[in-house]
Amino acid sequence: MRHINSTKLIIVALVATLGALLFPVWSYADRLGTGQANLTAGTVPTQWGPLSAVDRDFLVKVRLAGLWELPAGMQAMERAPTQAIRDAGDHLIVGHTDLDKRARDVAAKLGVELPNQPTEQQQGWLNELTAAQGEEYQRKFAMLLRSAHGKVFGLIGQIRNSTRNVLIRQLADAANVTVLDHITMLERTGMVDFDAIANEAANAPPASPTGPPPPSSTLIPAPIPVVPGDGVDTTSKPSAAPTDDTTADSTRVPQPGS
Repeated sequence: MRHINSTKLIIVALVATLGALLFPVWSYADRLGTGQANLTAGTVPTQWGPLSAVDRDFLVKVRLAGLWELPAGMQAMERAPTQAIRDAGDHLIVGHTDLDKRARDVAAKLGVELPNQPTEQQQGWLNELTAAQGEEYQRKFAMLLRSAHGKVFGLIGQIRNSTRNVLIRQLADAANVTVLDHITMLERTGMVDFDAIANEAANAPPASPTGPPPPSSTLIPAPIPVVPGDGVDTTSKPSAAPTDDTTADSTRVPQPGS
């Protein structure tokens, strides 16, 4: 009898141990932010392919980037402490004017509502730049914008690899070229601290999609275009290829019964 009881205790202990090992794996796999959850969370069909929560999150992030980076570029051109800072500001204005138009066009087709104001954090960055002077301004300009572009650059690669939506894929292509151009121009200022950026990236937690909900049948408000103010004289040209709507039409995803 004592032997049987001992055997039962061993079995119970093994089951408990196995359960403790499996529970974290199961609970983590079902959380938003893990691969399969991100793929299926809030995905809706469109004529251009499935539109996931991650796709919508990317679309909003492209829009938000322009809402603060274009004003930052305008400020850089107004202050123009060095030619390199002015050139970087020029590219920010032209690139985000073009990229914002693309994002608004895609959002209108997919029925995704876009914000008209930068986030609280982004507004804080603009306030930091406004308050800074001299070399401090130059370093803040280069570092804040280089860090932000670097984060978006990594996201673009993930989206371009995994999206099943033609319009999102095309936007990722344009964003990839534009953001790389901006990263290059910011690094040419000579004010980028690569050690600080590497440490920031190493300590960053994984993010879950935070974009808008799936499109509804109601009419969404049109976002306000992000464009430079009057009197801004830019010389650069958009680095991404011109928008080609025929490309999207030719790669339309067939729907049942169509």
